[in-house]
Amino acid sequence: MTMLNEYDVLPEGLLDKEATGLHEVLPGPSIIHLKGRHEPPLFVSVLLHGNEDTGWCAIRQLLCDYATKELPRCLSLFIGNIEAARYGQRYLGHQPDYNRIWRVHKGDTVTPEHKMMQQVTDIMKQRGVFASLDVHNNTGTNPHYACVNKLDDPFLHLARLFSRSVVYFTKPDNVQSRAFSALCPAVTAECGQPGQPHGMQHAVEFLGAALRLSEHPAHPVTHGDIDLFHTVAIAKVPDAISFEFKAGDSDIQFIDNLDYLNFRELPEQTLLGWVRSREVIRLDVRDEQGRDVYQRFFNISNGELRTAAPMMPSMLTVNARAIRQDCLCYIMERMSLSS
Repeated sequence: MTMLNEYDVLPEGLLDKEATGLHEVLPGPSIIHLKGRHEPPLFVSVLLHGNEDTGWCAIRQLLCDYATKELPRCLSLFIGNIEAARYGQRYLGHQPDYNRIWRVHKGDTVTPEHKMMQQVTDIMKQRGVFASLDVHNNTGTNPHYACVNKLDDPFLHLARLFSRSVVYFTKPDNVQSRAFSALCPAVTAECGQPGQPHGMQHAVEFLGAALRLSEHPAHPVTHGDIDLFHTVAIAKVPDAISFEFKAGDSDIQFIDNLDYLNFRELPEQTLLGWVRSREVIRLDVRDEQGRDVYQRFFNISNGELRTAAPMMPSMLTVNARAIRQDCLCYIMERMSLSS
């Protein structure tokens, strides 16, 4: 029995619902195929994380705008973790992360959710998908930026429709955009924190512009068109290490405005926090090949956790739950298109 619900029209009353009320109309994760003037379809995924509702707010607004007129292009809309959205959570305790199950690694337990994402991918492969847009929010103070998994010109042009800040990454490799990058140009749009009107409006404009594309531009993207960054490592706080953002008994006390360091080029020895015991403190920092690169990026001296090299972080947050469910931060370096 599949978890996926598939529709060829918008279910009645769907556009009347906030993300927290989608369960009243949809029985679970759903893909909805809507006709438009041009084929193949644009694929849009929203609510892969149930607490990131800007994508749903944006596509809801866009479809309302097109209620009495034809869509410029066919659209396949995937609405992901409806159950978690009901409770405003990234994912629930019995669920996997819906944006970490688009590829099965050796040793993974294959869940019904893994099988569902493969089904979504297969459906869109059969339909000859034009492009893929995955819309997200984040918990820390970050600018709006686009992410790609390939540096091909169609990917970069599509990303530039959203932002001139573009992040290239290959890990994690089990995300939606990575799976769809084998089928079509694929972009993840990071729209800042949920509930921000300018984030929703920015997403509406991006989705609308992508729907109106007649083809992918063939000319190269130049270095002056974008600010390109490469995610070179992911830093996590091991489960055995406690942390907080105020003075207490935890192993690490991070500075209270940690997320304000996002997308800033931090010099070596930037203070990140204080540690209780040097012996027990070691962040889990892995590069794209999975190698331990903790000492390349961090050090502890006189009870202070500091950067060991210049770096630019993204996704830093002061939300402890988000850190536990995802990571402390991604570590980026500037790169040129010729890199």
